[in-house]
Amino acid sequence: MGILLTQYNGKILGPIAKVLGIILNAIFNVLDRLGMPNIGLSIIILTIVIYMFLTPLTFKQQKFAKMSAIMQPEIKAIQDKYKGKNDTDSMQRQNEELQTVYKKYGVSPAGSCVQLLIQMPILFALYRVIYNIPAYIENVKNTLMPLAEGIVAANGGSDFMKSLEKMATYFPESKYDYTQTSTIIDVLNRCSMDQWNQIADQFPQLSDIYEKAHSQFISFYTFGWINIASTPGDTLAKGWGDKDIILIIGALLIPLLAAGSQWLNILFMPQQNNNDSDNPMAQSMKSMNVMMPVMSAVFCFSLPAGLGIYWIASACVRCVQQVAINKYFDKVGLEKIIEKNMEKAKKNAKKDESKERVSKSMMKYANNLKTKNIESIDNSGKEIKKGSMAEKAAMVRRLNNKEN
Repeated sequence: MGILLTQYNGKILGPIAKVLGIILNAIFNVLDRLGMPNIGLSIIILTIVIYMFLTPLTFKQQKFAKMSAIMQPEIKAIQDKYKGKNDTDSMQRQNEELQTVYKKYGVSPAGSCVQLLIQMPILFALYRVIYNIPAYIENVKNTLMPLAEGIVAANGGSDFMKSLEKMATYFPESKYDYTQTSTIIDVLNRCSMDQWNQIADQFPQLSDIYEKAHSQFISFYTFGWINIASTPGDTLAKGWGDKDIILIIGALLIPLLAAGSQWLNILFMPQQNNNDSDNPMAQSMKSMNVMMPVMSAVFCFSLPAGLGIYWIASACVRCVQQVAINKYFDKVGLEKIIEKNMEKAKKNAKKDESKERVSKSMMKYANNLKTKNIESIDNSGKEIKKGSMAEKAAMVRRLNNKEN
């Protein structure tokens, strides 16, 4: 039988989810000692920690965006030069000339994508963590454990938990054993307020254990008025308690704030001239600037609210980073940065020339060996000429090796 309480063990996302779970659990424990145990607040702090480590990549991304506006005339000139030439040689020469421009300004076109490529696995892995919080945050599991044990021990307890609406869809009986406390904890973790009330009515003998577990569960999972494990869509459909209008406002705030923070994030980013109809990259960026806020709202409406909190917090942290980096660029000056990049590019060019000279000298040495009629080199690195005593000794060694 499968046990969802076990941490996700996918080959790619599993290790990332485990690391995120360890950090989230540590943050939650610190907040618990401070008297503020809350998963939503833990996610915000986790977001800040993640983006502190991503700061170097953010700097490179910002640098590329700043330099792109300056490089654009040179890049466009190269693209115009090879316009309509689709043969392999022309494409290769165009790529080489573009790479020269990138090296000249000390940027890499891949640098602008690296942060996004890193963010996506983190987002998917965090979904796994939020979907199954008790497997990663020890305090949550320990809070639900006494109630789960009481339900399993109660007459018909397992059958009742199995009969709760949609629980058989989340945890099919063919895969999950409802006589195990781990499965019951997972069911409790997915319960709506209405289902919690049904459990209270079904097991009056567990009222003391129920009240303690339920109150702690609410304090852990509630951020503002929202259950961070539920999606805004589910909250709007079902509600979570008696204050439905407040819940509706809270549920709508998550996708709206996600779209607004993403738009603000784009606003602070250095913008290229996107009005150039001949530049496909500029037009693509213009479309992305419109689509990203919309996509953020859609994702955060259909995913757990905890991911929406991460999405909003990450956009806000990026805004702060971008303001700080923009001030740095304004203080230092782009001219000085370009000058340093050009000096670095020259040094790298000299290193490349030196490597090329070494390569040519090695080829020359190899050709000399052939012209000198040198058959091989002995263990000490000395040349062995044909007809010499050293050559005969080498032949004897080879014969001995064959016999052995």
